[in-house]
Amino acid sequence: MDRAVRGVAAMEDRVSDARTETGLPVAVVAKPRGFCAGVERAIRVVELTLERYGPPVYVRKEIVHNRRVVERLRAAGATFVEELDEVPLGAVAILSAHGSPPEVYEAAEDRGLRLIDATCPLVRKVHVEVRRYAKRGHRIILIGHAGHDEVIGTTGQAPEATILVKNVDDVAGLRIGPDVKGVILTQTTLSQDDTRAIVGELRARFPHLELPPSDDICYATQNRQSAVKEIIPRIDTLLVVGSQNSSNSRRLTEVARARGVAAHLIDGPADIEEAWLKGVRRIGVTSGASAPEDVVQSVLGYLRERGVAAIEEVDAPDEGVTFTLPELTPMTDTESPPG
Repeated sequence: MDRAVRGVAAMEDRVSDARTETGLPVAVVAKPRGFCAGVERAIRVVELTLERYGPPVYVRKEIVHNRRVVERLRAAGATFVEELDEVPLGAVAILSAHGSPPEVYEAAEDRGLRLIDATCPLVRKVHVEVRRYAKRGHRIILIGHAGHDEVIGTTGQAPEATILVKNVDDVAGLRIGPDVKGVILTQTTLSQDDTRAIVGELRARFPHLELPPSDDICYATQNRQSAVKEIIPRIDTLLVVGSQNSSNSRRLTEVARARGVAAHLIDGPADIEEAWLKGVRRIGVTSGASAPEDVVQSVLGYLRERGVAAIEEVDAPDEGVTFTLPELTPMTDTESPPG
């Protein structure tokens, strides 16, 4: 029996004991949860840039999709904008973790911006794949959510070659001849279950489509979904700490609901509705990859104040993933994105 399985078994015994002894609700906290390496890297880029150059430092889009993180960085001196035409000429600007299409780099050059790129390395990997396959003449079948910042950035790498597939129903409308080379790529923050179903349908209709050498769904997205699946048999409802525009956080609620467990996405304790917890004996808690741990702890504090008798955390190893920081000396000549 591996460490994770032993940890879950021990956690189940402790939770059962706590319920039996007190008759009060218990909270089961998933692990891993919270910040992934790409989010930690992006936040640190903004912090260090503010330290080095002082405010104002401009950030295109939300650096990560979490309201608390954005509010804290704004308070520290970051100015968030939707597009670079809102940034003064020659200013320091940071690109978000979700990646940007090539025209954003061109706009930065036109405005003489000193640019720092905080794109997550795993998103950049998908960008590299899109450009590589497009140069080989492949049609890119991109599985993702329309309008998401990451999908916009990925599609922008080769828009003329990319077809967006949002769900299984979209597959029925595709027309790809057997002589057309194609590859299936994905947004990094998707549901493993949904993506597996879409890929299965694509391969069934178009068996000649290729898959990339490695999975595009990032390690953190997969690990957090697996952690929720582990605790599902032991809980009655799930609280997911994360913002509404966080794709990976929303997928965690979907994982729970698909298995018959009510799930609620919250930015913090203030979003919790008392009705959700009425009569509930086992409350699961987790957080998306862009949610701060101190907010998770404030949620647990809220639950303690309302009578939760025990808080048990799954015993799982730390992920041990880190990414090196990008060059923090701005690209004064606005180089093309690496890759």
